[in-house]
Amino acid sequence: MGKIRTTYTKEIKLKAINLYENEDMGIRSISKELGIGYTIVQRWIAHYKSEGIQGLNEKRGKSRNPLKGKAKKDHESDTEKISRLEAENAYLKKLLAAKREMIPEKKNR
Repeated sequence: MGKIRTTYTKEIKLKAINLYENEDMGIRSISKELGIGYTIVQRWIAHYKSEGIQGLNEKRGKSRNPLKGKAKKDHESDTEKISRLEAENAYLKKLLAAKREMIPEKKNR
């Protein structure tokens, strides 16, 4: 199973940035004080330097796992679905018949 990732609030991220810029604390000191991993704090600082406050916004999207969240609704009605499946079935029958005609029969010895 995947690791559950923690999402930090913008306030915590700003606190880490303020400690880095205003208090002249090192990244490792900040990570120990806040109980957050070193690389996470380092990433926040890099995002802040390149994008400003907008860089601290959450960029992760929603899960694409089909087992999580709401099931997608099928907008196709039953009659439309039956019509589509009948057309697919007819097409596949024609394709199979054409394939059988193309393959020469083997002669018995």
